Amino acid sequence: MLRVTPVTASLMAQRYLGLTQRSTEKAMKDLASGTRFSTPGSDAAGAAIAEQLHGQVRGQKAALLNADNATSFIQVAEGALNEQNNILIRLRELAVQAASDTFSDQEREYLNYEYTQLTEELDRIAKTTTFGSTALLDGRSKDYEFQVGTNAGDDNIIRYTSDTNTTASELGVEGGAVDTKRAARNNLEDIDEAMAKVASARAKYGAIQSRLDSATNNLAAGIENLTAAHARMSDTDVAQAVSEVRRGQILQQYQATVLAQANSSNEAMLRLIA
Repeated sequence: MLRVTPVTASLMAQRYLGLTQRSTEKAMKDLASGTRFSTPGSDAAGAAIAEQLHGQVRGQKAALLNADNATSFIQVAEGALNEQNNILIRLRELAVQAASDTFSDQEREYLNYEYTQLTEELDRIAKTTTFGSTALLDGRSKDYEFQVGTNAGDDNIIRYTSDTNTTASELGVEGGAVDTKRAARNNLEDIDEAMAKVASARAKYGAIQSRLDSATNNLAAGIENLTAAHARMSDTDVAQAVSEVRRGQILQQYQATVLAQANSSNEAMLRLIA
């Protein structure tokens, strides 16, 4: 006895063919997008964690930029202080030379001309050294807060008060001269005290720069590790995705054949009628 059977086999073949097609399309989307979260519903928790990691990476990159800019601020001041220190060394050299009778009064005038010009340059450097519009070495005080963390709170901030004053008057070398032996010898003590003040200012800037360098290194390491964690969680496994695509393509060919066979299973009944 022959009967027309239900199309259960055809429906089953269609269902599996649809599942394989969706799985293949997802693998192809993962390959095209570079992330396995091209369809977030496939791993909602993983996608949420990956986005949190991505946000942390972006925040740390912004903090690293802040730390780099703060370091640049310190380096501008340090560069100016270094040149002022060089000027003071030369002033001391000139004073020592002028204090000796191996130089005549006329020759001391030559030494004094350079001494005066260098003193004016030392003062000019102090009054014109700026970072942006902020003066750094003229004694004006300003409190700085460098955001080097990704969260709120004092633990994410480095504070620094800029109140360095290395003008010629503050250093005690304004109006100095080496046109006589007595003047030259009197200036030696003033120059030594000025060098000590500049050294103190450089030590202060050096300390904050050292701290900023440590903060920068920590941020860079954090960015590297967080980026690696985000990549491990979200990046497409290319080898696996390619394998899934090839597997899906092969399965679809077989399933299409099965579906064709299921749809033709009742053709025997038609032959009897014919």
